[in-house]
Amino acid sequence: MKKTDRITSNAKYSIGQLVLHKLFNYRGVIVDIDPNFQLTDEWYEAVARSRPPKNEPWYHVLVHNAIHTTYVAEQNLSSDLSGEKINNPMLKDFFTELKSGQYINDEKIN
Repeated sequence: MKKTDRITSNAKYSIGQLVLHKLFNYRGVIVDIDPNFQLTDEWYEAVARSRPPKNEPWYHVLVHNAIHTTYVAEQNLSSDLSGEKINNPMLKDFFTELKSGQYINDEKIN
């Protein structure tokens, strides 16, 4: 089993999935998953005000109608079932298209 398989088997959401942030009410798409919190304690103290658990999955999310990503604990996300595209200039760096409500990367790797 690859490391990424272990990560995604414990994670509720997957790369390319559309999500909503429960506290800040923004939409986004997941571009990466960490099996647990990977940033510094200083970042956690300053930014993670709801004090989500560090030992559960955290997600790197491209934010809709923004030019940045966020780092979000699993407990603060819910599925976005709208199927609507995400507007973020970094989207093309990760995905080739939106298909059936999920972003995918169809580029062939040699």
